[in-house]
Amino acid sequence: MRSILIIGAGKSTSSLVRFLLKASTQEDLQLIIGDISIDNARSLAADHPNAKAIQLDIFDKANRQEAIQNADIVISMLPARFHIEVAKDCVKFNKNMVTASYVSKEMEALDKEVKEKGLTFMNEIGVDPGIDHMSAMQVIDRIRAQGGKMLLFESFTGGLVAPESDDNLWNYKFTWNPRNVVVAGQGAAAEFMQAGQYKYIPYQRLFRRTEFLSIPKYGRFEGLANRNSLAYRSIYGLENIPTIYRGTLRRIGFSKAWNVFVQLGLTDDTYVMQDTERMSYRSFVNSFLPYSPTDSVELKLRLSLKIDQDDLIWDKLVELDIFNSEKIIGLKNATPAQALQKILEDKWTLKPEDKDMIVMYHKFGFELDGERKQIDSTMVSIGEDQTYTAMAKTVGLPVGIAALKILNGEIKKPGVLRPIYPEIYNPILKSLEDYDIKFEETEKEFIGYNPDQLN
Repeated sequence: MRSILIIGAGKSTSSLVRFLLKASTQEDLQLIIGDISIDNARSLAADHPNAKAIQLDIFDKANRQEAIQNADIVISMLPARFHIEVAKDCVKFNKNMVTASYVSKEMEALDKEVKEKGLTFMNEIGVDPGIDHMSAMQVIDRIRAQGGKMLLFESFTGGLVAPESDDNLWNYKFTWNPRNVVVAGQGAAAEFMQAGQYKYIPYQRLFRRTEFLSIPKYGRFEGLANRNSLAYRSIYGLENIPTIYRGTLRRIGFSKAWNVFVQLGLTDDTYVMQDTERMSYRSFVNSFLPYSPTDSVELKLRLSLKIDQDDLIWDKLVELDIFNSEKIIGLKNATPAQALQKILEDKWTLKPEDKDMIVMYHKFGFELDGERKQIDSTMVSIGEDQTYTAMAKTVGLPVGIAALKILNGEIKKPGVLRPIYPEIYNPILKSLEDYDIKFEETEKEFIGYNPDQLN
C-alpha cells in the first residue's frame, strides 16, 4: 500500500483524514497519523484498517526522520513555524510534501533544491490561503484569456458562526485559533491600493476603516484590510492593477465594538501584567482606566470612550461579562491580549451543537472589448458539527485532494508552489464541487472609482 504520513492531528485534520480514508481502499492507501498526543492520533484513525496512529515528536529528529523516510508523501498539518524541519527532511529523503500554510522565507529558500530533485512542495492549499488563490486565479486567467484587462481585485474571507448558531450580539464565535483573532492586525500597517493610490491603515485605525459587502442569501458583512495586499500583485501577476485589496470578513458592527478593546489597550501582547492569576475581569478592565474615588468602572469606560448608555456597543460589552468582579483571569503573568482571550473564550466558544461558516467573496473589475465589467464571486460553506467544521472541511479537503493528485502523478510541477497554476487549480476546484464547495458568480457593470479625482 502507498503510505501517506499526516503530521499533526489538530482540529483542521478531521475532514482531511475522513476524505483520505474514504479513498483508501480504491486508491490503495495507508494513512499514518502522527501527533505528539497519541490519543489525538488514535481518535482520528478511529480503528480504520487503513489508518495507523503513531506518536510523533517533530523535535525528536530520529523519530521524525524515520516516519518521513517510510512515507510516499508527507502532509504537514503542524503550526506554520514547524513546517521547515519537516520540509528539510522531505528534501533529504526525496518526498513530496503538502501544507496549508503560507510560504515562509525558509521554505522559499528550498525551491532550487526541490526543483533539482523533481519534488513538489505544495503550500497554501487550505482555505485562505488556498481556495482563495485557486478561485481568484481561475477567474483572472479566464478574463486574461478573453483579452480583458484587470482593473480591480478585492478578496475577503471570514471564519464565522453559522446563522443557525448565531446567538450573541457580536454575531461572532471563535471558529479557529482565538489568539490569532485577538492579536489580528498588529504590527505593520495594512497596505493596499485603491484607484492607483497606495493606502495604509495603522493598527489603531484598522477597525474603523471597513468596507461593506453583501453575500446572496446571507446578508451584509464588513471587510477589514489584511496586513499586506500588495504582495499579491506579483503572486497573481497583477503588477499594474490600480486596485488590489484583501481582507477579513465580520458581521457589520463587530469592528466598531472591537475597537473599544484596541483603544483601551486590551489587545496588547507586548508585556505581562501583575497578579493576573488572581485578577477579576472587572479589575482587568479597570487597570486600563483612570483612577476615580467615586466613579464606577462602567462609568469611567463610557466617559473615556464616549459610549452612550443606550449604544449597542455597550450592550455588547455587558454581554461579555467584563465587569464581573467574581470571575477570575486565572493566568499567571498574562499579557493584556491573553487575559482578554480568556474572557472572550467564556462567551465565544462554540457550543457542542453549534455550526461554523466560511464565507469568501471576490470582486473582479476589468475592461473587455471597450466595456468595463465586474464579476462578484461568492462561496459559503456551513460546518456539519464540532468535529467536521466548515474550517476543517475547507482546509482539509484541498490538502487531501492535492496530496492524492500529487501521489497519482496528476500534479507533477516541481518546486515550492502555491496553487496558482491552471493545471493545479482547475482539477482541485472541480473536485471540491463534489463537496459543495463552489462559487456563484454575478456579472454586472463596473463603476469603480472616479479616475478624475484623487480617492
